Amino acid sequence: MLVQPPNAVAVRATAAGKEPLFSFGVIADVQYADIPDGRSFLGVPRYYRHSLTILQRAVRSWNAHNHKHPVAGGGVRFCVNFGDIVDGFCPKDRSLAAVQAVVAEFDRFHGPAYHMLGNHCLYNLPRSKLVSLLRMPSGRAYYDFSPFPGYRFVVLDAYDFSAVGWPRGHPVAAAARRFLDERNPNADKNSPSGLAGVDRRFVMFNGAVGEAQLRWLDGVLRGAARRREAAVVCSHLPLHPGAASPSGLMWNYEEVMRVVHRHGCVAACLAGHDHRGGYGVDARGVHHRTLEAALECPPGTDAFGRVDVYPDGLTLVGAGRMGSTDMRLQLHSPVTELS
Repeated sequence: MLVQPPNAVAVRATAAGKEPLFSFGVIADVQYADIPDGRSFLGVPRYYRHSLTILQRAVRSWNAHNHKHPVAGGGVRFCVNFGDIVDGFCPKDRSLAAVQAVVAEFDRFHGPAYHMLGNHCLYNLPRSKLVSLLRMPSGRAYYDFSPFPGYRFVVLDAYDFSAVGWPRGHPVAAAARRFLDERNPNADKNSPSGLAGVDRRFVMFNGAVGEAQLRWLDGVLRGAARRREAAVVCSHLPLHPGAASPSGLMWNYEEVMRVVHRHGCVAACLAGHDHRGGYGVDARGVHHRTLEAALECPPGTDAFGRVDVYPDGLTLVGAGRMGSTDMRLQLHSPVTELS
């Protein structure tokens, strides 16, 4: 069962009288397409054009907050887009224009925007083209950055090992398809039919962090722990069953979380993908917040937020359908391995 985030009033009360060290904007699953509204495979309404309007309102909100807080502390220094900026139903001859339209809106934000790949992005354009269009700082789809002394943000490529986003016949795509064949007996590999519990994650629209990226993540977090930095891990795919439906989880979330827990410096893992959102705290005290999708907001509603960072925790101040959440730091000593 998903733990529901507390309401905005309660969250703001916990932070009353405190000035954040810095803030950053968050939005997930815009999935813009210049096509009429439709529905998901499960029948959930989707508002493809309105999602761009939500992004525009998000950017205006973040910029307005900066106008009110122009000095260090309280300003929205950067924003994070949690993937799926274009929808899979977007006509392929309009995919590039759709991505460019979304990027142009992020360019209106008065600060850097950090992106990650989602499955819908990869349905539309090659990953190499997306990495360039989204100006990923390392020239690859996973990277880290430090926006403020004592803090490290880590952006994962959740489709590093996947059956989508790679050219036909690519060794990674072939290996991922074999991986799915061993775990999902359905002819339609996007269907979790017959799978139980967390095994429902073994569907084609999910993916995994590959071995090289895992080694990189281990090194980044080891360095963060050595520098006594608090880390925030950002991924399109959720990493904790308590914060998402089973069919939305990363294939190798347990392996990734062993690395996350190993160094004791990760305060929170933020994700998109599971459109209804969710929140949970794992056994090691790491907060997991899956963000509600902009795509599924009817006209007149919103789903975006601002995260205020304090010395003792993070507070997500959500707008509209994105619930606000208070995440108190509970960092632990590094461990060699978890059982």
